[in-house]
Amino acid sequence: MRLPRLFVTVLGVVLAGPAAAAPVTVAVASNFSRTAEELGRQYTESTHNEVVFISGASGKLYAQIENGAPFDVLLSADADRPRQLEEKGLAVAGSRFTYAYGRLVLWSANPSLKGKDCRKALTDIEFKHVAIANPKTAPYGVAAVAVLEKLNLGPAKLGVLLVQGENIAQTLQFVASGSAQLGFVALSQLRGGEAPVGTCEWEVPTSFHEPIEQQAVLLKRAGANAAAAGFLDFLRRDASRKVIADQGYGLTP
Repeated sequence: MRLPRLFVTVLGVVLAGPAAAAPVTVAVASNFSRTAEELGRQYTESTHNEVVFISGASGKLYAQIENGAPFDVLLSADADRPRQLEEKGLAVAGSRFTYAYGRLVLWSANPSLKGKDCRKALTDIEFKHVAIANPKTAPYGVAAVAVLEKLNLGPAKLGVLLVQGENIAQTLQFVASGSAQLGFVALSQLRGGEAPVGTCEWEVPTSFHEPIEQQAVLLKRAGANAAAAGFLDFLRRDASRKVIADQGYGLTP
């Protein structure tokens, strides 16, 4: 017997079952990418909602969002850009919150600095290059410049001795590879089994720079996306906050 075409179509849909939900796309600041991946894995395990991360400097991610990039969530390394997105109507009002406070570290992998005082090596100019993240796009770079200025080693004084990474991830690469003998990196990058081995480090006092307040926000295109909103709620849970703290972030300024 020949079945009506409409019945065949409906039957095919029923047999196929519901379509899989699209992954939640998260734009994440480079410093937080490894921690975000772990939290995303846990979120997927508990909800079966897939999360995809795109990492980069906060300023570049912000520009991509302004130009229509299809992100659902922004995990920025600052508070200014999430606030600006909210003010411009590109983010869901009231969804913005602080998920972490970054910690800055002066670090080296250079054998000649093994066991030495990293801060003294900086102030005594015992290096050919010191690396920071680009302060125009990376909040950790802004903090690094503030520290250098406090130590009377501003960019104008250092000149060609100062090199900039596109983001904090590239900055770490410069120092780990030996291209720069010293560099200002995120404490979180030095945590975990995959962290590079250093020879000296100095955890910068938070009083040396403005707080690195890292905020999350739900973007406008995901206003009705329950999985994206759920991921932000997941970040607020005590278990998630413990993961964040264990990875070298502060939960308060």
